[in-house]
Amino acid sequence: MKNNKKLKRILVIVIVIVAILIGGVSIYFSNNLASKQSSDKVVMFSIKAGDNLNTIVDRLYDKKLIKDKTATKIAAKLQGDSNFSVGNYEIRKNWSSTHMLEHLADPKNIVYNQVSLTFREGIWAKDIAKIIGENTNVSEQELLALWNDETFLKKAIKKYEFLTDTILNPAYKVKLEGYLFPETYMFNKKTTPEEITYTFLDEFNKVYQKLKPRIKKSKLSVEEIVTLASVIQYESATKKDMRMVSGVFYNRLKQHQRLQSSATVCYAIYDYNNWQDCETQTTIDSPYNTYTNDGLPIGPILNPGYDALKAAVDPDKNDYLFFVADVKHDGKVYYSKTYEEHLKLIDKYGLNL
Repeated sequence: MKNNKKLKRILVIVIVIVAILIGGVSIYFSNNLASKQSSDKVVMFSIKAGDNLNTIVDRLYDKKLIKDKTATKIAAKLQGDSNFSVGNYEIRKNWSSTHMLEHLADPKNIVYNQVSLTFREGIWAKDIAKIIGENTNVSEQELLALWNDETFLKKAIKKYEFLTDTILNPAYKVKLEGYLFPETYMFNKKTTPEEITYTFLDEFNKVYQKLKPRIKKSKLSVEEIVTLASVIQYESATKKDMRMVSGVFYNRLKQHQRLQSSATVCYAIYDYNNWQDCETQTTIDSPYNTYTNDGLPIGPILNPGYDALKAAVDPDKNDYLFFVADVKHDGKVYYSKTYEEHLKLIDKYGLNL
């Protein structure tokens, strides 16, 4: 009898342990296969020649679309999703890992009329138009014409609260410069200039809504924030430097000192072959040139990303009035409080032209 009781106890213990293990494994897979992001944004994912389950899952993980590589690979093998066809696929960010792999394993989901285009932060409107023109049926000229078309712009102003009549300024090179938010987009190869433009503006609106409370608390208008952010974007590469540079510009504006940003000279020249032209042609007659004009340039000089926009409403509080980047080496930015210190830094890092 005693032996039977012991056996029963051991059996119960084994059953409990097995249940715990099964439960633990179940929780592990449940947690790690769940969607990583809440956004339902559609993104394009490409499967290339030579790709297999491992390379595909690794790339999904690198793009921050799934939580765990190991769990996803095991689940894919268990459900038989290990054969993939070359092509472009649309997936949503809030899908679970298993949903993504199941979708990618079905060649019926290949998208043939879509193109995925990435636009870097700080890109000019005319370069955006060129890239789109090279990859869709909409030409570069059509887009630039629309972005300066007063009738269309007035419709856009009514549609988006961040746009105002100030963008209708005839002195602007491209009136939507600054509001074509740099991101990766999917476009139909057969589309319209209006559809493309609204895609950019819709994305900018999402960012604007996040920053709206901060913008309203600032003493600058939306357009001034975007303009300042565009200069910050060009002049700095890291989030920290963006806030530092923003602080410097605020200090200079407060003391009624000209910004003297070579970035604004670049935009004033507009067509140049060497960045050094922006450093030497500082007397060019243009409302964008902050060497010859007080305050901010007349309007945005490029299309800034989120970090630059955030830095424009959240500057670092510092006492610096000057900065210089070591463009010939690592790009590190050096700050100074006086012009004399600034000249020494220029001399030290060999930036005299």
